[in-house]
Amino acid sequence: MGDIGTVNKERIVSEFIKLTSIDAPSYHESLIAEYIKEKLKSLGLRVEEDHAKEKLLEEDETRVDTASNIYAYLEGSTEDAPILFSAHMDTVSPGIGKKAVVHDDGTITSEGNTVLGADDVSGLVSIIEALTVIKEKNIPHRPLEILITTGEEPYCSGSRFIEYERISSKEGYVLDLSGPVGTAAVSAPSIISLKVEIVGKAAHAGFTPEKGINALSIASDALSSIRTGRVYNDLTVNFGKIHGGSGINIVPESITVEGEIRCTEHERALCEAELIKQIFEKAAKNHGGRIDFKVNEHIRSYMISENKNVVKRFVTAAKAEMRCKEPECITTYGGSDANRLNANGIETIVLACAMENSHSTEEYTTVSELERSVGLTLRLMTE
Repeated sequence: MGDIGTVNKERIVSEFIKLTSIDAPSYHESLIAEYIKEKLKSLGLRVEEDHAKEKLLEEDETRVDTASNIYAYLEGSTEDAPILFSAHMDTVSPGIGKKAVVHDDGTITSEGNTVLGADDVSGLVSIIEALTVIKEKNIPHRPLEILITTGEEPYCSGSRFIEYERISSKEGYVLDLSGPVGTAAVSAPSIISLKVEIVGKAAHAGFTPEKGINALSIASDALSSIRTGRVYNDLTVNFGKIHGGSGINIVPESITVEGEIRCTEHERALCEAELIKQIFEKAAKNHGGRIDFKVNEHIRSYMISENKNVVKRFVTAAKAEMRCKEPECITTYGGSDANRLNANGIETIVLACAMENSHSTEEYTTVSELERSVGLTLRLMTE
């Protein structure tokens, strides 16, 4: 295809500013969902929704402003197999009242009191602008399937309800990765959360402490024996929440500890969870208490060989788009909807799409990187 030369910088920036201005924290995506549906329909795509909103509401009735996953289809002008492109609607907090500021050097930031929302508006803009260019320039393209997900930030919650009978593609690209455009994650970890309720026995801390069983002491003994941080090169363990107790003059009867495990091999993640459970059980037994140990498998790891077509196609397109920069295939330690797509038979990698310092008020993008992300997406849709 050579030099595409057809992406519209002003339109890209305008669309980015518009989308980031729409409040869309997780489980509050209804407004941005309506905007995206109308935008895709205006480009000639057939648009559908699934039942994710109903199922999310069944889990938590306060999620009245959430949205379902969006599916859109553009019939191909070539005989190639269909290919899937995906991004998500929601943003992390603080994300209410976002306003994008375009600086003279082409950097785009928030005003500093919220996230920018480039995660994942940059992915949404890349898909929308690429489709817009295809339509206005009448560029030949393969059959395209678009999946825009809800509730991605809380452990890919919304993509649990993807209806795979709506998707024909066997390969796909999720636009949802930090770092320079031309980078793709071909491997990502399983993410497993742990919730440990430790039960001892309450007693007056001043008069009869010996009659109590201190749940906090059990937690402390266990945690001091558990390896945390980067346990191995490809396995991390973290405990980030602890709460409980009823008063500083009462031996704490109940303490809850929460953490997570990430590992590029799913079975090893499960083995680490079992080891941690045994350590808590031993500590509880030593003190005469007990535990309730819960494991929640959020997403499963994947690893796509660089010999697979979905990777080779990315490398070819990225070389053409970047020219002087070699594409890079990496392992990420973040999860995305690609984990679920891979687990359901759709070979998917995650593309860097012009976002930096995500999940912070220092998040930013640049106009030039947004242009590159659109260009790369356009090449993948048309070459």
